[in-house]
Amino acid sequence: MCVVSAWAQNQVAIASFQTERDEDAYQLSAQFDIELSITVQEALLKGIPVHFVFDAKVYRDRWYWSDKLVATSQRHIRVSYQPLTRRWRMQVAAQPIVQNGLGVSLMQTYDTLEEVMVNLRRLTRWRFADAAQIDVGAGHRLEFNFYLDLSQLPRPLQMGAAGQPDWELTVSKSTRLPSETSR
Repeated sequence: MCVVSAWAQNQVAIASFQTERDEDAYQLSAQFDIELSITVQEALLKGIPVHFVFDAKVYRDRWYWSDKLVATSQRHIRVSYQPLTRRWRMQVAAQPIVQNGLGVSLMQTYDTLEEVMVNLRRLTRWRFADAAQIDVGAGHRLEFNFYLDLSQLPRPLQMGAAGQPDWELTVSKSTRLPSETSR
């Protein structure tokens, strides 16, 4: 089941989606078709950073109650443009990226927005759950979401962006993890 939301000029779709298990973890690889609206691009060009989130939750099936959340993982991406140097920056972290510099993140710089988008459009071998968190022989469901995080925008822009189709950018996918038998 794949639910895709696309409004105005923002468009996002999942081109490929694959989960795999190695010795100690479950990993996700995906390709996305993402196009930013003119409004989002203009905000970036004015120096306003835009935040994206990859969110994965794994639920174990239970017949007697609602499914149990057994693993959760997020990847936060901050895209910004530095008008003085005319360089693009992309920061990647496991926690929300804040202005005070606390936390650990990976940062790369690029010459063009298209170079940033090439890297934003792919997710390669992202570890979303430890193998120990997944019960052998039980059914598990992965709920994946990718979205533009409006809560990270400056406050005045949050008020104007809420509910505006130019700022809606989201895609979701739900899939079953392959059942593991004891080894």
